[in-house]
Formats: sequence, C-alpha cells, structure tokens
Amino acid sequence: MPPRWSRKPDRADPDFRRLDDRMTFATHVAGFAAVNSGLWFFRVLGERTSEASVPGGLPFTPWITTIWAAVLVAHALYVFAIANYAPPAPATASQGGKGFGSSTQK
Repeated sequence: MPPRWSRKPDRADPDFRRLDDRMTFATHVAGFAAVNSGLWFFRVLGERTSEASVPGGLPFTPWITTIWAAVLVAHALYVFAIANYAPPAPATASQGGKGFGSSTQK
C-alpha cells in the first residue's frame, strides 16, 4: 500500500522532503537489486553452460556492480547522514536587501 500524505505535498515541507528522499533511495535500491541480479544471473549461467567455463553475459558486470554500489552508498550517506531537513529559517527585514553594503548614504 503506498504511503499517504495527509496534506498537500510540498518540497518546502521538511517532513515531506525526508519521506521523498527515503522513497527515492528505496527505488534506487530496488533498481540496483533487480538489474544486478539479472546481470549476475546471465554471467553465472553462461559460465555454467559453456564448455570452457567462460563467464557469460556482459564482461564488465563486476565493474557495473562495484561502481553502482559505490553510488548507492553515497546516496545512503546523503539521505541518512548529510541531508538537513530542518525547516528553513525565515528571512528577517534586517537580513535582506543590503546587497554588498549599506543602502544608506553617508
């Protein structure tokens, strides 16, 4: 059952951003598992069925798996450790509109 969101989805909402990032990560994990299981299945199948025990499938399957796993770990680090889901601080009148210096003339 898909998750339900009780209010209007908005990327400015920190709770929604957290949920969205985690669902995106879960999709990334599912894609990794599906693609890599297929790649390794055909590689092992070719090895078991060939006379010379040569791996089948794509010859660079280990590279695909290694690089994608590294990207997956980096994605996990971002989502679970680095991402800041605190609500943005509202800008006050004293902070905005100054540019490179004071707007008052001396």
